[in-house]
Amino acid sequence: MVKSPVDRYGSISQLLHWCTAIVVLIAFLYGPGGPEQRVYSAVHEFDRRLHETLGLCVFALTVIRLLWKAVAAHPEEPPASPLMILMSRLVQWALYLLLLALPLTAIAGAWLEGHPLTLLGGADVQPWFGASHGAGFILAILHSWLGDTIMWLAGLHALAALFHHIVLKDDVLVTMLPRWFPVGRAKTDQ
Repeated sequence: MVKSPVDRYGSISQLLHWCTAIVVLIAFLYGPGGPEQRVYSAVHEFDRRLHETLGLCVFALTVIRLLWKAVAAHPEEPPASPLMILMSRLVQWALYLLLLALPLTAIAGAWLEGHPLTLLGGADVQPWFGASHGAGFILAILHSWLGDTIMWLAGLHALAALFHHIVLKDDVLVTMLPRWFPVGRAKTDQ
C-alpha cells in the first residue's frame, strides 16, 4: 500500500496520542503507591480502582495505537543527524514498551500477591494464577519504577518536541497538534 505524503499526523493518531498522555498522567497522579498495606487499604479504595481502571485504558489505547500506526499515514521525519533520528526512534519505542509493561506488571503483581484487579463500578477480576507473594512484590516494585520512568521519559519527549519547535524551527511539534491549536508552523530562514 502506497501512502501519500502528509504534513501532520491524522486526527485519529493525534486523538490517541493525547488521550494516552492524559490518561497516563491521571493514572500516575492517582496511583496510591507505597507498601501493599497502604495500596490495599480501604482509605485508598477509590484511588486504586481509578488507577487500575485507567491502567487498563492505557493498555487498550496502546494496542489500538500500535495497530493504527501500522496503517495510518504519517509525516516524514525532518532532516536530522542519524544520532537524533536514532534517539527519536528509541524514545518512541521505549514509551510504547513502557505503556504495555506498566499495566502488565501491575496486573501480574497484584494477582501474584493474591489481590484481584479492582475496577471502577465495583468490578473485580480475580487472579488467573496462583499466588507467589515474593514475585508479586518484585513486580509491584518494578511497576513503581516503570511508572517513574515513563513520566521522566514523557517529559523528555515533550521537551524534545519544544526544542524542535523553538530551536531547530522544524514542524515536529506541529505534526502532533490539531490544526485548530494556536501554534503555527515553524518559520525557517530561507
